[in-house]
Formats: sequence, C-alpha cells, structure tokens
Amino acid sequence: MTPPFRIGFLLFDNITQLDFTGPLQVLSRLPGAQVHLVAASLDPVKTDCGPFILPDTVFAECPQLDLLCVPGGFGVDAAMQDAGLLDFLREQAWGARIVSSVCTGAFILGAAGLLQGRKATTHWRYHDHLARFGAIPVKDRVVRDGNLFTGGGVTAGIDFAFTIIRDLAGESVAEAVQLGLEYDPHPPVLSGSPDLASPGVRRAVEARFGPRLAEFEIILDGLDLPEPA
Repeated sequence: MTPPFRIGFLLFDNITQLDFTGPLQVLSRLPGAQVHLVAASLDPVKTDCGPFILPDTVFAECPQLDLLCVPGGFGVDAAMQDAGLLDFLREQAWGARIVSSVCTGAFILGAAGLLQGRKATTHWRYHDHLARFGAIPVKDRVVRDGNLFTGGGVTAGIDFAFTIIRDLAGESVAEAVQLGLEYDPHPPVLSGSPDLASPGVRRAVEARFGPRLAEFEIILDGLDLPEPA
C-alpha cells in the first residue's frame, strides 16, 4: 500500500484561482497523494475570479506536510503581513520534503524568510522584487533550488506541478498524468511571455499592472526585510 504523501495548499482571500487549481489538478494524481487545503479558518476563501474555496483544515490542526505549496494573487499583500500565517509556513518548512510557490506566492515564502540565498522565480512583472527577500532571481518558468520549487506566473503552476511529479515519481508517471489530463497546449495566440509579446502588447500589460505594482511596493517598503547581500 502506498503511504500517504501529504500535499498542502495554503489558502487566503483574493488568491489567484488558477495558481491553486492548476497544480492541484496535477499533483492530486500523484500516487499516494493526500491533499489538504489549509487556511487560518474554515470559512470560504474568495478567489480573484468569483468562486469560493472551502478549506478543510486550519493551521493548528494541519499535519506535517510532505509538500507545501503557496499560490499567489492580490491577497499576497495581506498574507505577507500575517504573523500567524508566516509562523505556520516556517514550522511546516522545517519538516517538508518540498517547499514551493506559484506566481507571487513566492513573496509569502520570502516574507517568512524561506527564500534567503535561494534561486527562485515568480510572475515576470514582479520578478525584480525577489532580490528584496534575499532570493537569487532566475527568469525561468520553473526553478528548483534543493527542496525549493518555484513557478512563474499563473499557468506556470501546471508545468511546475509536472516538474515535481517527475522528480518524485519518475518520467513515466508524469507522462501518464499528462496524457490523462490531455495536457498538450497549443495556444491560439503567442504572447504568453514578455519575450514573445509585441512591444505594444507589453506596454499595455505593463500599464495595467502599474497601479497594482505601486501598491505592492508600498507594502514591501513597510516589511522588515533582510538587507541585500
């Protein structure tokens, strides 16, 4: 009998839905997977696109996780300042086999002190801010540094999850999960990274992110961050 492999997703209000559900759909098919949806309370968690998610355990009752995953979203601002949430991450990280994040979830790991001296990635528009947490920014879709796995923006969480399955269970298991999910992306447009996007598209997206980044930088300025190396 395959022993349970405990996978925990940290949930908080205003989470980016696909940051969570993309990796969840893939990682839940890992042999022996036992998924825990962890939050400060059992109240429904609001996502950035409307639906609510129901946590199934709270911080104090969560078992030691083998894999800890932190999604991103606009709720990262509050999560980076939540002492109870950050304490939970630090305690779990000590015993976890894998500590991971998707998109801007990396900054929550950073606020918990878990990126110091580690290679990491995040959403391309926020990438330059990783160094403020003592991380070594790497502009790849999925980055591994020891037991730390980080994924780029939103949809990168799917590739990130397949990377973890391949690492844990081997190529053939990862391929079987991929085929079962028919994960064979052929996007009808090719503008999914800043290197592929036209200058006009990139300017439009950067302008849209501008006010959000200004708010994010104010939050960072108020955090007790380590001095850059």
